[in-house]
Amino acid sequence: MSDCIIVVDHAEKRFGEQVALRDVSVSFEAGKIHGIIGRNGSGKTVLFKCIVGLMPLTSGSIQVNGRHIETGKTVPDDIGAIIETPGFLPNYSGFRNLKFLATLRGRIKDAEIRKAMQQVGLDPESRKHVGKYSLGMRQRLGIAQAINAKGEIMLFPVMQTSIPPKTRNLRMESGQLAFNCCEPPIRSMAAAFTILPQSSQR
Repeated sequence: MSDCIIVVDHAEKRFGEQVALRDVSVSFEAGKIHGIIGRNGSGKTVLFKCIVGLMPLTSGSIQVNGRHIETGKTVPDDIGAIIETPGFLPNYSGFRNLKFLATLRGRIKDAEIRKAMQQVGLDPESRKHVGKYSLGMRQRLGIAQAINAKGEIMLFPVMQTSIPPKTRNLRMESGQLAFNCCEPPIRSMAAAFTILPQSSQR
């Protein structure tokens, strides 16, 4: 348990009478790529939102790096995450978008932004506006932003395109945890998988 960077303990999330998560207990070791597999509506994205502190649990607990997550009180600053569809300014280039976000943190250099974009297969010198990006390109730009967050944990929920191999290698080589959430069937991921069954909602 000491090697686990995320620990979910008897997590339950209800929306009125609807149960999104029922008694979910799972832990994730640091330095590995993990995958959560489940059908539509099985609670994958809900679990991710609870992990990053965007949504409170009805009962149970979540720890990230040994800290209990309390929505509105504890938001992990060591997580780079994409929750659902990445949101960017459509009338600016990918680099300009990441530059705007980097300004908020005040610690990310232009060279780091360019490197992150190249690692996910995007050209940082391209003037193409994000509004003209394909879905896959926007998702890759979101991964680049997650890389720039420099967190120990990276969450990529419901990705429709595969994570580029260079990105997977980067996460593993740096000892960080890469975390992906997919609809089955899954084609290939070098990972240990957690299955979140649809029946957990009932």
